Amino acid sequence: MIQLAPSILSADFSRLGEDVSLVEQAGADVIHVDVMDGHFVPNISYGAVVMKSLLGRTKLPFDVHLMIEHPDQYVEDFVTEQTEYITVHQEACTHLHRTLQHIKGLGVKAGVALNPATPLAALDYILEEADLILIMSVNPGFGGQKFIPSALRKVRELKALKKKQGLGFTIEIDGGVSLDNVKTITDAGVELVVAGSSVFKADDVKARVRTFRELF
Repeated sequence: MIQLAPSILSADFSRLGEDVSLVEQAGADVIHVDVMDGHFVPNISYGAVVMKSLLGRTKLPFDVHLMIEHPDQYVEDFVTEQTEYITVHQEACTHLHRTLQHIKGLGVKAGVALNPATPLAALDYILEEADLILIMSVNPGFGGQKFIPSALRKVRELKALKKKQGLGFTIEIDGGVSLDNVKTITDAGVELVVAGSSVFKADDVKARVRTFRELF
C-alpha cells in the first residue's frame, strides 16, 4: 500500500498542531520530520523538541529525516513511542552500518537517504540492513524545489534490486512531489511519498491530502 507522509517543514509553525491534525483527519499515513543542521545542508530547521510537541496531538507515526552531520550523536533524541523511522544520509555517515545498528538498537526502523548525485552503488553492502531507502528528488536543504527527473531512474533501479535480492525495505521519495507527478512517481516503485509544499501550502489542506490519496 502506498502511503503519504506530509512534511511539517512546509507547515505553518504558528499552528503546527492544527496543521498536523488537518492532514491526519484527511487520511495522511505518516508525519515526515525534516531536521536540518546548517552544516550538512544550508538551512537550520528544528530539532526533537518541536517533534515531541506533537506527541498527543496526533496518533500518526513519525518519519524522521536527519539531514545533519554526526547523526549518531542525536538519534536518541528523536526516539519516541510514535517514531517509526529514523533516516540518516549515506553521505553524512562515516560508519553507516554502525549507525543503522545503533538506530535499530533503539527499537526504531533504520533508513538511509541518498542525495541526487549519489549512485545506488553506495548502498551495495548495506541494503540488507536498511528498513527504508529514501531517494532525494531535490538537493536537500530547502522546501519547494523542482523535482529532479533522474530520481525516477534511481527508484526503478532500486525497485529492481529489491525484487532481485528479495529484500523488504520501503522505498521513499522526498522533494518536488506534486499532483502532476505523483502518479509517475508511484508507478516507478515508490511506496512512501513525502509531500511538503504541495500539501501545506494548498488553499484547502484536507482536500489536497484527499486528492493525493485518490491518485494512489
